[in-house]
Amino acid sequence: MVIYNNKKSPNWTIVELISTLVINAIVLLMATSIFKGFYISGFWTGILAALIIMVLNKTVKPFIKVLALPLTIYTLGLFYPFINVIILKLASIIIGSNFIIDGWLVPFFVSIFISFMNITLDALITRQIVGGKK
Repeated sequence: MVIYNNKKSPNWTIVELISTLVINAIVLLMATSIFKGFYISGFWTGILAALIIMVLNKTVKPFIKVLALPLTIYTLGLFYPFINVIILKLASIIIGSNFIIDGWLVPFFVSIFISFMNITLDALITRQIVGGKK
């Protein structure tokens, strides 16, 4: 018995990837205009940052989650958003001077903002483009 099937149609994979990258880049640029201490130099740097963050979320984030599990359990889950801060800091190190994040408190609020906006815009835009097949 299949309870939930998350198979994606191969025809929509590239459309989903491009729409997700553009939406994430727009969200990063919105965060640049809202938060001081968070800077992205332009739209194409936003696309690059979105791509690097996606790759880091799929490759590095699972390892960081496992390493931070005792601290996350000890703080009753309050440390979990800081894992996203670490991902943003790693992306900033990889990209360099075109993607700057100052401190640890600003990226904490930026990661919460990015998560909220990605969920909202994914529901409003990406699922409409793909046709609700997600």
